[in-house]
Amino acid sequence: MNQGGGLHHSVLTRIGGDLTSGRLSAGDVFSMEQIEARYGVSRTVVREVIKVLESIGVATSRRRVGVTIQPESAWESLSPVIIHWRLEGPQRLAQLREVSELRRGVEPQAAWLAAQRATPEQIERLRTAAAGMAQTGPKGELRAYLEHDIVFHRTLLEASGNALLAGFAPFVAEALTGRTDHDLMPDIPEQGAIDWHVEVAAAIADGHPELAEETTRRIVTEAQAAMDESDAAGD
Repeated sequence: MNQGGGLHHSVLTRIGGDLTSGRLSAGDVFSMEQIEARYGVSRTVVREVIKVLESIGVATSRRRVGVTIQPESAWESLSPVIIHWRLEGPQRLAQLREVSELRRGVEPQAAWLAAQRATPEQIERLRTAAAGMAQTGPKGELRAYLEHDIVFHRTLLEASGNALLAGFAPFVAEALTGRTDHDLMPDIPEQGAIDWHVEVAAAIADGHPELAEETTRRIVTEAQAAMDESDAAGD
């Protein structure tokens, strides 16, 4: 079971790489046997992979036709699977920019709501995550910092009390992880950004929605500015 799940994930990752690199294109058609041979996996794993591809609009499967790759316009762009593919491929910076633009519209609103709806347990998680960022960031412990950052933003979205906003959490987690994995984070996170996370937690705890909203907007705006700066430095 676990092995099958691991193979399933591995094959999806490889297919994503083939798609984002252009080795697979819209309109390509494959039989089950061809997919088995191409990726070296069993029929059971192929079936699992096809189910996922169909669920996110990447492929269709029909008897006597096979598996057909769909145009990118048909893909479920908010799927964490697709976001992960794009972050691993040549579209990385464009995907991160799209994420930032969407975050600026979503997370400040979530913070505004959280300041009115967060439970004591959620407030404690926000404070603990922000404290963790404050402890690990100045030391350059980026992997630990990332873990605290993901918890913070997931809790912020959940604390909005809005299921649709909470459902945005895996999307943000992929973006935060991609930024770290692809060296688009400074070696030492900006102290101002760390302080803003602490301030958002305090504003939510104290019931100040406008302050929580505005400070969250600063966080997501700074994140994009830092990525732009890192990309420019790498040119």
